[in-house]
Amino acid sequence: MSKTIACVITDKFEDVEYTDPAKAFKEAGHKVVTIEKEKGNKVTGKNGEATVTIDESIDDVNPDNFDALFIPGGFSPDQLRADERFVAFAKHFMDVKKPVFAICHGPQLLITAKTLEGRKATGFKSIQVDMDYAGANVQDEEVVVCDNQLVTSRQPDDIPAFNREALNLLK
Repeated sequence: MSKTIACVITDKFEDVEYTDPAKAFKEAGHKVVTIEKEKGNKVTGKNGEATVTIDESIDDVNPDNFDALFIPGGFSPDQLRADERFVAFAKHFMDVKKPVFAICHGPQLLITAKTLEGRKATGFKSIQVDMDYAGANVQDEEVVVCDNQLVTSRQPDDIPAFNREALNLLK
């Protein structure tokens, strides 16, 4: 059964943290819809290895029309969490218990959405203390799955485990 995955992303995302999972999702038959401030924008990864054309504007999407949320890392989540529209969008997925996949700095958006309290999760080393302050039960592991809903990983080296667990949740 094919699922539609919302991916919130903007400039300076961690290239491989978008490209590898997006490729794995698509190869498994799922659809990845990129969402940013404006449809048609082109956003570039922080390493300049990937450019993504945005499919939809945050103003034109409804979280109810998606089966899961994917938040790549890099500087993208920190920029997105300054915009209440992206915070509310992410919060909706957590509140209704739809799958959420956040890697590296991706959990920053979930911190701002105040949705990590009491949840097992991981993230990049430099944000683990922030996750702790947000009430998360922080694990320093390559992938953490919480309540068959939230999949988090720390860094690019963790992508194979991240992809495996995210795809398991989409079955």
